[in-house]
Parts: sequence; structure tokens; C-alpha cells
Amino acid sequence: MGGASMIKRIRFVSAIFALIVSPVIALAKPAPLHVLAFYSTNVEGDHVDFALQALKFFADAAKRDNFQFESTTNWDDLSSQRLTGVQVVMWLNDSAHSDQQRAAFQQYMEHGGGWFGFHFAAYNDGGTNWPWFVQFLGGAVFYGNSWPPLPAILDVDDKTSPLTKHLTAHFLSPANEWYSWQPNPRANKAVKVLLTLDPSNFPLGFKDTLTGGDIPVVWTNTKYRMIYMNMGHGDRIFSDDNQNQMFKDALRWLAQTPMKK
Repeated sequence: MGGASMIKRIRFVSAIFALIVSPVIALAKPAPLHVLAFYSTNVEGDHVDFALQALKFFADAAKRDNFQFESTTNWDDLSSQRLTGVQVVMWLNDSAHSDQQRAAFQQYMEHGGGWFGFHFAAYNDGGTNWPWFVQFLGGAVFYGNSWPPLPAILDVDDKTSPLTKHLTAHFLSPANEWYSWQPNPRANKAVKVLLTLDPSNFPLGFKDTLTGGDIPVVWTNTKYRMIYMNMGHGDRIFSDDNQNQMFKDALRWLAQTPMKK
């Protein structure tokens, strides 16, 4: 076979191979990040203020970083059908209400879904009656809070985390209502605490006071693709550039963390 004929044959085989392989490569390409944020407007006013600012903050980030960001006040959208193709669910100022919503969220998380929860989204007490959610939070049950909203110095527990890499070892977080938890989520071996209230804050508050102890502010339960942040009360939360960067880094981390099979 002549050299020219051999070259033509190689080109023909290469073209056929490309036609076969290219669809496989296309199918393997990851889907664009799709975030669905849930919030309520019939909750405490300061929580609504936070949610509305959060919607703008993450919508602007979506335009800048080219991902899909949607929001809804319809908690019945916590369903297997609606969550199909959603990589990260945000709870801005509330949590699932009905047994159906709770079951759908549990199924979503146990099959690799992502959750970004703020402040009141993690509130639970003796009347909540959702044991799975308590376990999901690492065993944390709401115990108390500071009042009125005040700034607080936060300590970074793990500077190597992708979520905290842009933070200094200690920083002043804007005014917020700070929660305490009992039992402490840090006692759970699956929990990784990332930020904690610095002891210099105590006593924190005037009407309702946190007097001391180990009070985690940001953590993840490593059994799931989730992050909880206690920030989320009032209209000052997005007034600090460093903390804002952490919010964006947290979303990137959730998006890039491999989903469970």
C-alpha cells in the first residue's frame, strides 16, 4: 500500500473514532451548577431582611460566575421531581414544614444532594419532632441565643479548609443573633467545626446573654454534602467583604464536592 493511501486510511479511521468517542465525552461533561434557594416571608422580619439580601447576593454571584440560581417560597418544591438536577439546596430563613417535604429532603441528601443552611434554617427544639434532621446537624439542638444582634469575633478552627482559606485566624463578623447548641455538635466525630465564637465575646448580649463555653458557628457533617452557618439575622450580614468571600467559597466547595452514588 502506497504512502498516500496509508495516510488516507489513517485519517478515515481517526474520523470514525472521533464520531464514536465525542458523544461519550459530551455525556461525561458535568452539568452546570444549579442552586435552588428556599425562603419564607411569613417569618420574623429580620429573617426576611436577611433572605432578601441573600437572594440578591447569590443572584449577582450567579451572573458573575455563570451558574443557575433560582429561589422559591413554595416549600412543596422540596420534592424529588423539583430537585432533579439541583446540585445545591439553600435554606435561607426557614426549614421543611410537612412530612412530605421532610421525606423528600432526606432522600435528596442521602443520595448525594447538597445543602447550604443559614441561621434559623437549623432551628429545632423539643417540639420540632424531626429526629433525622437533628442527626443531620450532627446532633445539635437549639439551646439559647444572644440578644440583641451584635458583632462578634470568630475564630477559624481550620485555616486549611477551602471555606476559610481567605479568612484571617480571627475576624469580626457583622451584627447577628448567635445561637448556642446542646449537645455541642463538636462532640460528634462526623462533624468538622470551621468557625467558633471567640471567648473574648462573653458575655455576649444584653437581654439574652451567652455567658461562655464552646459555641460553634459554622460546621459540616462529613456524612453529607452540607454546610451550616449561624449567620442570618438582620440586614448587616453581607456588610463584610471577608465573610462574603467565605459564603462564595462555601458554595464553590459544595458544588465541587463529589456527590454520593
